[in-house]
Amino acid sequence: MASVAPDWHLTRDLEVFLDCAGGFLRSEPALHTVQLTVTDALARQGSAAYGPKPPHFAWLTDRDGAVWATALRTPPYELNLTATAPEAADALAARLSEAGHALPGVNGPADTAAAFATAWERRTGATAQLTTNQRLYRLGTLTPPDPAPPGRARLATGDDHALVAQWHAEFSTATGGRPMRDPGRWAEGRIAHGGITFWETPDSTPVSMAGALPKVAGQIRIAPVYTPPALRGHGYAAAVTAAVSRAAQAAGADEVLLFTDLANPTSNALYQRIGYRPVRDFAVHTFRT
Repeated sequence: MASVAPDWHLTRDLEVFLDCAGGFLRSEPALHTVQLTVTDALARQGSAAYGPKPPHFAWLTDRDGAVWATALRTPPYELNLTATAPEAADALAARLSEAGHALPGVNGPADTAAAFATAWERRTGATAQLTTNQRLYRLGTLTPPDPAPPGRARLATGDDHALVAQWHAEFSTATGGRPMRDPGRWAEGRIAHGGITFWETPDSTPVSMAGALPKVAGQIRIAPVYTPPALRGHGYAAAVTAAVSRAAQAAGADEVLLFTDLANPTSNALYQRIGYRPVRDFAVHTFRT
């Protein structure tokens, strides 16, 4: 990485942010998948896509004006930060703390997130705790389970709204907390763009679901994947994830991506069996005052 003068620019204007940093985000779609999908949703749906409070954006430029890193936050979510040097992470912590930002945490590449968390502790007196280790995977050669469990994949429709909302709430609880967004509105939005697929048994009972975000910069990210606890162990998650992955490829995605929690060896092994390969490790640090 070239020598960077840590000059962070802050804005609440999505158009300004994308005009300045959109090219940088699209330069590495896999590594920037979160910010690409978040800004796409904000562009299509407005700030209400994530909550009532306005989002915040930041980008780092060098002395020649080239963008080297970006950050965004859609309250109440954590700050999302792309890879950057420790001194640049420290400079961003300084800018945000001086501007009075109260952050619940940071999410980003593991080394960058750790550097920002350390800087935030030093500058604000908050306590940072590593709460989640994640791994980003990219689909290589898709290898669907053979044999597949009995049943088939199908897109969720408006008639499935209540179940999709329920399973989203259960997924959020199972992965560490309450839903940040209203489950009903989340379900409505996902169903509207064909973003939820069920695996259903031969008697048409849904037993697992997988989501897919809209294609942005050639990448589609699979999220979430959920099977109710009583229905696990039958291969439903692998089957529905393979079906959604195949659909993403058919939709023209250059890269099909997903995140896993490294604390869950079952899901990590499952995705690798069907063709996903590691790209980079990420981490979430939570801040407490």
